[in-house]
Amino acid sequence: MPSFKVVNKALKFKTQGEISFVDLSDKVLEVVAVSGIKNGIVHVYAPHATGVLILTENDEGLLADIKTCLEELVPKHRNYHHPSNAHSHLRSMLLPPDKTLPVVDGCVEFGTWQSLFFVETDVYPRERTVIIQVMGEQ
Repeated sequence: MPSFKVVNKALKFKTQGEISFVDLSDKVLEVVAVSGIKNGIVHVYAPHATGVLILTENDEGLLADIKTCLEELVPKHRNYHHPSNAHSHLRSMLLPPDKTLPVVDGCVEFGTWQSLFFVETDVYPRERTVIIQVMGEQ
């Protein structure tokens, strides 16, 4: 009979500044592989006020389009009440800080063209952390 297990991993990385993308897909695959969990879920959470997670195609043109979209939806230079980086907070509230993916037979079930990206919405490069939690049967 399979036993239930939970594995937690904090992943630290650096960003390059405003609306930059960090592909976390390989790290998530690695954490799931070493977890020993065969069937369950992997939940990835970014505990930041100005950083979010997206599932999208890893295509340079598409990432540029996402950046343009965020810049157009929430312009940097506007008369905001919050000092210095209000636009960063407003951009990040449009997208979720977490994603959950199924784990089937020890493999993360990404869609055909999906990659998991952390999106930095703050105004300067930062050190960030995401929490990767794998739960399920061994």
